[in-house]
Amino acid sequence: MSFWDNFWNIIWLFFWSFAFIAYLFALFSIISDLFRDHKLNGWWKALWILFLIFVPFLTALVYLIARGPGMAERSQRDAKQAQSAADQYIRQVAGTSPADEIAKAKALLDSGTITQAEFDHLKSVALGHQATAPTSPAAPTA
Repeated sequence: MSFWDNFWNIIWLFFWSFAFIAYLFALFSIISDLFRDHKLNGWWKALWILFLIFVPFLTALVYLIARGPGMAERSQRDAKQAQSAADQYIRQVAGTSPADEIAKAKALLDSGTITQAEFDHLKSVALGHQATAPTSPAAPTA
């Protein structure tokens, strides 16, 4: 075999490898879109899956042409829902801001519940200048 025969065989190998990987990406996106679509009946989903198994390339092409725009809409909708759920979770577990903590401590100081020293301690903790372990002024020093 000459160099050029091997060269073109390698080019064909890369081409068919690329085509196969592209088909797998399309196949997985089609299957995920089928399960993402809540308006499509279960029997239609099963029929699409059967056709994807027995007539894969033609079915993938028909699906992408017939339901392609809906795929993008469903994907965007699910991405927005996932983002809003993540944002809500972050807001829930993040707690309050330092300004909120200081405002709460100021309200406690104004009502007379805490002393000025305790307020200063809470303020420094909220601002991150001091560790959270409180120091008691009445604690004996040894």
